[in-house]
Amino acid sequence: MSNEHEATIQVLSSIDEIDAAAWDRNANPDPKTHNPFVSHAFLKALEDAECVRTGTGWQPQHLVLGRGPDAIDGCMPLYAKSHSKGEYVFDYGWAEAYENAGGDYYPKLLSAVPFTPVPGCRLLVHNGPEQAERRGLLATGAIELVKRYGVSSFHLNFLTETEWKEMSRLGFLQRTDQQFHWRNDGYATFEDFLAQLSSRKRKTIRKERREALSNGLRIEQLTGSNIEEHHWDAMYAFYMDTGSRKWGRPYLSREFFSLLGQTMADNCLLIMVKNGDDYVAGALNIIGGDCLYGRYWGAIEHHPCLHFEVCYYQAIDYAIAHQLDRVEAGAQGEHKLARGYMPTATYSAHWIPNPSFRRAVGNYLEDERRYMERARDQLATYGPYRKASKVPADVPIDSDND
Repeated sequence: MSNEHEATIQVLSSIDEIDAAAWDRNANPDPKTHNPFVSHAFLKALEDAECVRTGTGWQPQHLVLGRGPDAIDGCMPLYAKSHSKGEYVFDYGWAEAYENAGGDYYPKLLSAVPFTPVPGCRLLVHNGPEQAERRGLLATGAIELVKRYGVSSFHLNFLTETEWKEMSRLGFLQRTDQQFHWRNDGYATFEDFLAQLSSRKRKTIRKERREALSNGLRIEQLTGSNIEEHHWDAMYAFYMDTGSRKWGRPYLSREFFSLLGQTMADNCLLIMVKNGDDYVAGALNIIGGDCLYGRYWGAIEHHPCLHFEVCYYQAIDYAIAHQLDRVEAGAQGEHKLARGYMPTATYSAHWIPNPSFRRAVGNYLEDERRYMERARDQLATYGPYRKASKVPADVPIDSDND
């Protein structure tokens, strides 16, 4: 595909087809806001471990915008999907309605990080005055694929607010949802954070932290070369236990965790719990430029409040110690609110060419956006902070869990 600026768009069936450095120059041009999930290494690990492939319903169709092999101006992680699993922006009702009307909703095109509800850029372009134009070229390139392939739709999940607004001007339908994120207000210690909470909430959190480790459990924080294969063995067992109980068939293979350790160990933070000599629980976090991303948790023994300690309080401890701006603790979970994680808007954009279906979905999304805005405002009133102004209820996600 080409345009009047003599740029071309290539469609790649594997991320291996593009140089890692060229991809990453566009995916993460600013180290401060580095998002590991759109890095070449993370997406390649998913493909190399065969979690992402045609057989799993994720056929790579990555777009690369360039003016030649040495001039890459943008890229987009893109997949042809034969289902809606592993997305966390739910369109099952749309699929049912479309198929009831006689259409084929699948395959569809999706720009997202597979199995990863983490906000960030999806239209990946390096810094410069032509950023918006290049994002537009990538989006119109995907729309051209919708027409060429004859598929039902194209979706951008968990994109930034800036991209979301730009896509609206291109005619995309807009959707919002929410997650719960913790914001670092320049705290020097965990006690500084607690000082901003109401007395009752402070007492509750201190009690939970004491109770979590009251049975003699010990916590280890591991990153980089300190993470060994036996740690990944334990973490995978925890992941499988949680996955099989929550959604039936976990998406990630054991090999993926090893590949993550081999290529992104410095971005990995394992918070592991020992009972005696045995690991009994743990959480995998990914370290970004300004954020700690909580991803997977599991336990093979039940201990009261341990989930809160490992997933939420330990993450806050780490973010404060390393001066990170925030902790994103995954999708959903209103129980995070009482622990300092406040409702924050997330964004998705949707291109639907069928006029009747587009109109129906558009009407639904108008109502849904109003509902979500009211829900965020209402939830914020139940936050633990002494002053509501201390942590905004709705902080736009413009930087470039479960």
